[in-house]
Amino acid sequence: MPTSAPKGFMRLSFPFEVLNRDLKLIFASNLVGSFGDGLYAYLLPYYLKETLRASPVEIGILYALTSLTAASTLLIAGMLADKYDRKKIMIAGWIAWVPAPLIFALAENWVQMLPGMLLWGFWLGGPTSTAYIVTAADKSRLTLTFTVISSSWSLGYIFSPALGGYMADKVGMQTVFHIAFILYALAGTILAFIHSQRATALKKEMSGPSSSIELLKTRKLLFISVFFALAMFTVMMFRPFVPQFLADMYHYGDFEIGVLGSIAFFGSAVLGILIGRFGDKAGKEYALAASMVSCSLSLAIMLLTGNLYILAAAFFLAGASYITWSLMSAIIGPLAPESIRARWISIPQTISMFASILAPYMGGLLYAFSPPIPFIIAILATFVLAMLASLKKF
Repeated sequence: MPTSAPKGFMRLSFPFEVLNRDLKLIFASNLVGSFGDGLYAYLLPYYLKETLRASPVEIGILYALTSLTAASTLLIAGMLADKYDRKKIMIAGWIAWVPAPLIFALAENWVQMLPGMLLWGFWLGGPTSTAYIVTAADKSRLTLTFTVISSSWSLGYIFSPALGGYMADKVGMQTVFHIAFILYALAGTILAFIHSQRATALKKEMSGPSSSIELLKTRKLLFISVFFALAMFTVMMFRPFVPQFLADMYHYGDFEIGVLGSIAFFGSAVLGILIGRFGDKAGKEYALAASMVSCSLSLAIMLLTGNLYILAAAFFLAGASYITWSLMSAIIGPLAPESIRARWISIPQTISMFASILAPYMGGLLYAFSPPIPFIIAILATFVLAMLASLKKF
C-alpha cells in the first residue's frame, strides 16, 4: 500500500483531517440532510402561495410557528442531552423532521401544513450536537472542526435548490417532498453508526459552577448571550431581503438571484474552513471578528454596485455570515463543565434564536421605509461586533 497520497489530494483532504470517525459521520449526515432540505426549503413559500393559495399573513404564521418551535426546543434539547445519550437525541432530531415533507406532500391547504411546519421546527440537534462535537473533537483545532462541519450544510445547499426547482417543474413538488423524506431518514440512519456519548459517563471538571442556575449568573454567559443575540439579530434582519433588494434595485431575475445565492453558500463552505484555521491559530474571537468584517464588506459592495461579477465576489464574502452559529458553538462549547455542557450551550442559543425571530419584522419595516436602510445598519452593526469580538476575550 502507498505510504502517502499525492500532494494535491493532501491539500484537498487537509481540512477533514480534524474530523475523527464520529465527526466525519456527523458531517456526512448533515450533508445528506441539508441536501434534502434544500430541495424544497427555498421553494416552499412559493409553493404555499401558488399551489395552496396561502396569503402572506398565513405564510408568515406558518414560519413564525416554525421559528418559535425551534427556539423552544433548544432548552429542552440541552436538558435531554445532559441526561441521556447524546447520540440518541441527535437521531431523534432527524426523526422529528422525517414526517414533515410527507405532511407537506399531502397537505391541501395551509392549515394542513401546520403539523409539518411544527415538526420542521424541532431543533434537538442544536445544543446536543455542539456538546457532542466539543467532547469528541481535538480541543486545539476546535474552531476549524466546527466550521468544517458547518460547511456540510452549505455544500448541501449549493445545488439542491436548483435541482429541487427543476424536479418540481418536471415531476411535481410531491416527488420533491418524497425524496426529501428519504434523505432525512438517511441522515438519521447515518448517525446510528456514531459512538454513544453520555455526559454523566465522562470525567467531570472539579472547578467552576456546578449548575445551570449558577452559570446563568455569570457575567461571561450574560455577555456571550447578548453578543450572539445581537449578531444573529443583525444577520437575520437583512438576509431575507437580499433577493428582494437585488430585484428591486438592480432588476435581477430568479436565475441571477439563485446563482448569487449558490455563490454565497459556496463562500460559506470555503471561508468557513479558512476562518476556522485562522481561529485555531489566532483565537476564536478573531475568527468571529473576521467573519463579521467579511459580512460588512460584502453588504457595502452590494450597495455600491449592481455589476453581476462584482456582486459574485461580494456574495462569496457574504458566505461568512452563515458560519456565525458554528463560531458561536466553538466559543461557548468549551466554557461549561461537561456534566451540564448541553444545557449551558442551549441558553445563548435560545436567546439568539428568539432574537432572530424578531429580526425579519424589524428588517421589513426598515426596508419599506427605504431599501438600503437595513443593509446600512447591518454594515455598521457587524463592524461594531467585529471590534467587540477582537477586544473582548470570551
